[in-house]
Amino acid sequence: MSRQHLLALAIASLLAPLARAETSADARRLEALTVTADPLAREGEELLQPAEVLGGTALDDARGDTLGETIAKLPGVGSSYFGPGVGRPIIRGLEGPRVQVLGDGISALDVSTTSVDHAVSIDPFLADQIEILKGPATLLYGSGAIGGVVNVRDGRIPDRPVEGIEGRVELRTDSVNEGRSGVGRVDAGNGNFTFHADWSDRSGDPYEGPDGVEIENTQSETRSRAVGFSLTGERGHAGIAFSAYDSIYGIPPEEEDDDSAARFAKTKPGVGRAKGGEGKVELDLDQRRIDFDGSLRPPFAGWERIDLRIGHNDYQHTEFLIDEDDGEREVGTRFFNDAVEGRIEAVHDPLGAWRGAVGVQASRRDFEALGDEAFVPPSVTRDTGLFLVERAEFAPFALELGARYDRQTVEPDDGERAKHDALSLSAAGRWDFAAAWHATVNLDRAQRAPQAEELFSDGPHEATASFEIGDPSLSEETANQVELGLHWHVDGIEARLSAYWNRFDDFIYLADTDGIEDDLPVRVWTQADARFHGFEAEIKGRIADTAWGRFDGGLFADAVRGRLRDGGDLPRIAPGRIGASLDWSHGAWRAGVDLVRTAEQDRTATFEDATDGHTLVDARIAWSPATAGDWELFLEGRNLGDEKARVHTSLIKDRAPLPGRNLALGLRFRF
Repeated sequence: MSRQHLLALAIASLLAPLARAETSADARRLEALTVTADPLAREGEELLQPAEVLGGTALDDARGDTLGETIAKLPGVGSSYFGPGVGRPIIRGLEGPRVQVLGDGISALDVSTTSVDHAVSIDPFLADQIEILKGPATLLYGSGAIGGVVNVRDGRIPDRPVEGIEGRVELRTDSVNEGRSGVGRVDAGNGNFTFHADWSDRSGDPYEGPDGVEIENTQSETRSRAVGFSLTGERGHAGIAFSAYDSIYGIPPEEEDDDSAARFAKTKPGVGRAKGGEGKVELDLDQRRIDFDGSLRPPFAGWERIDLRIGHNDYQHTEFLIDEDDGEREVGTRFFNDAVEGRIEAVHDPLGAWRGAVGVQASRRDFEALGDEAFVPPSVTRDTGLFLVERAEFAPFALELGARYDRQTVEPDDGERAKHDALSLSAAGRWDFAAAWHATVNLDRAQRAPQAEELFSDGPHEATASFEIGDPSLSEETANQVELGLHWHVDGIEARLSAYWNRFDDFIYLADTDGIEDDLPVRVWTQADARFHGFEAEIKGRIADTAWGRFDGGLFADAVRGRLRDGGDLPRIAPGRIGASLDWSHGAWRAGVDLVRTAEQDRTATFEDATDGHTLVDARIAWSPATAGDWELFLEGRNLGDEKARVHTSLIKDRAPLPGRNLALGLRFRF
């Protein structure tokens, strides 16, 4: 029996006794957080598509250095890892250009999908709420969301009236890297006009791995600033925000016997990632951004609401080669991304049992890379999409239908333009077959157009330790997914079980070859049919209310398998996990402990090494004195067992394990 089946049986055994518990009409949802990534602005439990919403104290306890780390404990969700400065979300084994990362509904507009060592330009410490849509979300956000969406709500453009002044501040220090951070925000208004400001300063030295071994060149420094203004009234709001994001972080160097360092030694003698630690690489990211957000309710007869969002950024980052002997910094490669994206959504009045939204989304990306690692030529990408989503309630049934059409063109400076059309369709149903039970089914046909990196790469790429070659003839990849879900919720307890099967036609991936170019193995972007399947299970809620406090707990398990149809596992597929949590609160005190067991991953692609399993234990305790304002002193411990944990989805897992034991002490204040 496979590990996936064993995990499924373990969760089923936990759900069985709960199924015999009280199923009265008093059954209620645990969550009441609105998912703003949904144009109908419904609560997470009302969505037919699987979704997670992280907010409140749960978000405070989960915040990490990167967005991926912050959400990595959620079922079906993981993170890439290229040192503590880089962690992009992975959803159900899909990553990079298949997972769309948004800030208040608009793309992050960075180049984090271009290479695995590029960071996401969103600071999780400034998030008010993080929303994760799992599975194809192409209907709403285009072909880049064929695997899912992560939407970060930061409130930089206030969409609600504020009377007076409110805000929050957090200060903390971490032991594993002598980290120091200060984060804050202020919102002030008179009921109609609202001003917003936020800031974040975080820095850390090279971190200690297990057993106190320092991981070289993993220092980081991140700064973020933003101001926003908005006018709000009974019929909606309109506002604008200006933001800046700067991050400097090091890349862990290769080991002595890592031949992929040879290229830097060859092209820059005495500088770069040469063997024996002769040099280091540091990335300096700089983004300047302007966002507009507006909503009108109702705009005109027959329509409930119309929303408009526009984002524009001026982005660049520089990869510096630093000489170990004299510390001299030399520019290696510079990346530029001038991008703009806008979307307009209109929600119509109910038409019989149907309620829905229609929208248009358009974007333009002007990308350029200059220097030694400019493996992608300058290009301009344009994308326009039209979408429609409709939902009807026929108690005890609900039905949702949707469609989207995208046209994308990628025009390189020195090549022929590539044009692709993508059509995505979706149907979902829900059956409330008992007071506390409902079942869901999702059928998706989603398409993704290839990106410039997959089409036109031609050169050495240090992050993947390969000479990458693109293919301008690549066609759209198509995902056909079926998902079945079962939900149970009663008296403060919620349980969910889902299984999915995803068949990809013309899946785009980086294939190994026998060739060598510039002392690096040649890898070619190619297409083949692939299959993904997996499951997620979770149970959480209140355990007991006693004189000694309230106890809440949870269990989860997930697993995914990705294979080429003609045989062979796909690389860097996350292994299965099982986890448990216990939280306690009483008066001014609250505390909790989390345990996550990650299985060994030995289902590997050709030339890929297996990764040992590991168990991570985290704990926290916080005290909120009964004084003016809302103070909270907290102490957090992560990887308390000082476990040597390597991330299978990471290309540098062998030289950069996760940080060792870390204690964080801090203060939060809300006013």
